[in-house]
Amino acid sequence: MIKIAFPHMGDYHIPANYLLSHIFPNTIVIKAPKITSKTIELGTKHSPEFVCTPFKYTLGTMIECLDEGANILIQMGGGCRYGYYAELQEKILKDLDYNCKVINLVTEGQTNIKRINNLLKQIDPKYSKIKALYYGFITLKMVKYMDKIDDYIRENIGFELTVGSFESLKEEMLITFSHVKSYKELYRAYKRYLKKFHNIKVHKPDNRLKIGIIGELYTIMEPFSNYYLEKELAKHHIEIKRFTNVHYLLFEKAHKYKKYKKYSKEYFTYNMGADASDNIARSKYLCEHNYDGIIHIKSSFCTPEIGAMPIINKIASFYHKPVLFFSFDSATSETGINTRLEAFYDMLEMRKDK
Repeated sequence: MIKIAFPHMGDYHIPANYLLSHIFPNTIVIKAPKITSKTIELGTKHSPEFVCTPFKYTLGTMIECLDEGANILIQMGGGCRYGYYAELQEKILKDLDYNCKVINLVTEGQTNIKRINNLLKQIDPKYSKIKALYYGFITLKMVKYMDKIDDYIRENIGFELTVGSFESLKEEMLITFSHVKSYKELYRAYKRYLKKFHNIKVHKPDNRLKIGIIGELYTIMEPFSNYYLEKELAKHHIEIKRFTNVHYLLFEKAHKYKKYKKYSKEYFTYNMGADASDNIARSKYLCEHNYDGIIHIKSSFCTPEIGAMPIINKIASFYHKPVLFFSFDSATSETGINTRLEAFYDMLEMRKDK
């Protein structure tokens, strides 16, 4: 029996599970467990020491999925070194005596429908292309709607009058999304929940703090890897702006890069890899749009972001905006993170008072 699994990342297991369960009805889709300290220990133990943290996190979730009985793992590489990691992870897993196949849908940041079709045939040669296209369309729309709702939540969750309103409604929405049977049903559910989110009562002061979060994509999108940074900021009644999500990576990044490059041409000439160039332009945008501070987060040993950090610091200095850099790895102390975050928040409050 074929049992498919994929690494955990934020809430995106919902659309991924929806897609795979519909195009491969005769297989079992195993939901990856939420990332815990055990996941990190597993991934770190079997990874090269100086590899970036997303490699360790995803390897750890792969091992946990295999222990649950999975025999096919689906991975999606990125536009940096992570684009080559699937092959290395597969070798490590086989060295650990796991009998599995790793299918990498995106490598070196590139893919196309023909290549994906050939890879999906390896799972089930008789799968329906028409069904795959239909449910693929629904899944992509689901991702788009989830990301739009998340953007609204980030801007408002710190100001909700009834604590927990946004989180409980989002949980309900995700369950509804996972059971839709058509695009029409998904769209209606999205519109219904969008209205419900807008009806949640919030109180946003005119002098509220606004912080932009930029950095390496995996560390931004997987809350456990950044110690639930956004939740901590919301506790301090801060409006949050975040640019990177799956919809952006799939459909906006390619054409927005040209705009970013033109917008911040005085700071870089060539593509620095992954999201580094984007984050330089975003830093300038946040400074010019009256955000009170910038938080840059990345995994340890993320080369593109390491190259971007001095430029981001230069931009922040030019506009007299505070910037806080966080680098996360398997040994990062949560207490240390919270201490620095509270100091940053207090400093922004004092600047605001002046």
